[in-house]
Amino acid sequence: MAKPLALDFDPIARADELWTRRWGGVPSMAAITSVMRAHQILLARVDAVLKPYGLTFARYEALVLLTFSRTGELSLSKIGERLMVHPTSVTNTVDRLERAGLVARRPNPLDGRGVLASITDRGRQVVEEATRELVAMEFGMEDYDADQCRQVFDLLRPLRVSAGDFVPAEEQADR
Repeated sequence: MAKPLALDFDPIARADELWTRRWGGVPSMAAITSVMRAHQILLARVDAVLKPYGLTFARYEALVLLTFSRTGELSLSKIGERLMVHPTSVTNTVDRLERAGLVARRPNPLDGRGVLASITDRGRQVVEEATRELVAMEFGMEDYDADQCRQVFDLLRPLRVSAGDFVPAEEQADR
């Protein structure tokens, strides 16, 4: 697929100028617009790698999470908690992974109503192959070096904390 012709100006910088003229300086508008555009770019890059495996990034994350578990299986509720997604999204993700033969379900012996998702041998193979490709293209972040990637992580961390994603270790002692 051919790339569209690049503009001869930065549309986000132009929007920032126009916002500033109309409403005064609003740096958060330029920041959010840049983050949203970056999300589109990164998702397209990662999806291009994952598509041949029949995966989306959400499905890939679920498979990776299962490989990180000691037994290769987790309850659907734990998957949702760790990936920070709604139970319906987890069910949909696991349904698709199961249909692809990458995950199997079984009743949770510790919870009569619960279900466990288990990564299959084929799922392990796919996640290893896809991960090799994603690492090789630096998860789409090849425009940044390691220090810059850490800075991006550090800059976005307070937003995640304020959203309630987790309690930082330094605040846990105060609880």
